[in-house]
Amino acid sequence: MSAVTDELVALCARLRDEVLPFLGLHAARRHAGEAVGGDVTFDIDERAERLLERHMSERLPTWAYYSEDRGLQGAAAPELILIVDPIDGTRPAAAGFETACVSVAAVPGGVSPTMDDVQAGVVQELKTGDLFVAERGAGVCMQRSCGVDIPLLPSPSTDVEGLFWTLGFRGRPAVVLASVLAELIDRSSVGGAVFDIGSATYSITRVLTGQLDAYVDVGPEIIATHPGVEAEFRRVGRGAVLNNSPYDLAAVQLLCTEAGVPLSGARGESLAERPLLGSGHDYQMACVVSGNADLHERILEIVGRGIDSLAWPTKGDRSEAT
Repeated sequence: MSAVTDELVALCARLRDEVLPFLGLHAARRHAGEAVGGDVTFDIDERAERLLERHMSERLPTWAYYSEDRGLQGAAAPELILIVDPIDGTRPAAAGFETACVSVAAVPGGVSPTMDDVQAGVVQELKTGDLFVAERGAGVCMQRSCGVDIPLLPSPSTDVEGLFWTLGFRGRPAVVLASVLAELIDRSSVGGAVFDIGSATYSITRVLTGQLDAYVDVGPEIIATHPGVEAEFRRVGRGAVLNNSPYDLAAVQLLCTEAGVPLSGARGESLAERPLLGSGHDYQMACVVSGNADLHERILEIVGRGIDSLAWPTKGDRSEAT
């Protein structure tokens, strides 16, 4: 690993040490404020953010960072910028479940970085300590906390009927999301399984291990195709649109790239040019990850059909404009 990646691993470990004693405590669920993207900040988030601020000030004062709750902080002319989600899966962490991770990605300073600028990415599970590391052009390394390698075993299956997959649900309107994903849910609900795991990074790393076949989160594309539905997203999000932001995907996007696992937007488009330093609606991204290219094509076809056939007010919709 490079010196930069070593720093990312050290930061993940320190954040994990800080929040591990609070996993599952009722005190962790207390609301502490609101993140820059509009999501609720819990007490356990605030503990992690304070530790992140101290770590960057003490150890990496010439670097900057963008975090879920604080936005862009640190050096004014940074050598590097870290894209950090101190707890991806706050709600599972507060409940004491294992499906929560630290996620850190590094991009060069002095640019307006995009996904394609991510040079290193690290994801660490909070409860187990298992570690997922990628450097651009150098592959991916996955290890248990004891140092034993985790095999890279993305699913070879192309069977939608037997699909084991997870979706992004928090903050998305239930009727809208279920309507769009109805075919995929119905076709896989008996011979396969659909889960709401509550963490994009945990879900996507499960595709790398082969425990899941796919991850599907398409909220931004639903809004892009049917602008009238944005009001429903804001109703559920208490005024904010809550979908995946760059800090959710920066590290895992590089993991998937280096592992050769398909990751794209809801229509199959690359996320490489999407900007990283933001978390509002304009920065949010739909994301589909699959164990192999053939399965990816099948999922995109089904999801696209569900988005296009959504029965919602059509004024200003993309389909009407074309």
